Amino acid sequence: MHATTILAVRHQDRTVLAGDGQVTLGNTVLKQSARKVRRLYNESILAGFAGSAADSFALFARFESKLEQYRGNLERSAVELARDWRTDRILRRLEAMLIVADKSHTFLLSGTGDLIEPDDGIVAVGSGGPFAMSAARALARHSHLDARQIAEEAMKIAAEICIYTNPNLTIEEL
Repeated sequence: MHATTILAVRHQDRTVLAGDGQVTLGNTVLKQSARKVRRLYNESILAGFAGSAADSFALFARFESKLEQYRGNLERSAVELARDWRTDRILRRLEAMLIVADKSHTFLLSGTGDLIEPDDGIVAVGSGGPFAMSAARALARHSHLDARQIAEEAMKIAAEICIYTNPNLTIEEL
């Protein structure tokens, strides 16, 4: 997935999800201030997407229904969505990735049905994802910044490097 950057940082008992605001179509910027990060299930769960906007909204809706079904249990909801995504013919065609997090867990869900929980609590997706994740890991290991500051600085670095990422950030924190 490209044309966006979503970063999750779990550090010092805080969880942060950050996303840039750029929407592109081919090599043209169409929007500068999109919100790709949301709060779900009574504001206790964070979710961010990379990929096709329409597909991502469909996944948000599906994930929200899983959260309702499993009463906000993030792990169970993520597992069930990944299972559906892997087995459902329509879902398998969606071109998007989700990062979901609560105070205890962070998961990356991909269109191939992968469900990954990062070892260090830091994960990113999108074209600027590798840049943001690398910067966040370095900052977490070698600075005294809190999770929000790490996410902000890492996203700024990604925006300086990736042409599909801008510095107009949405940051949500638990």
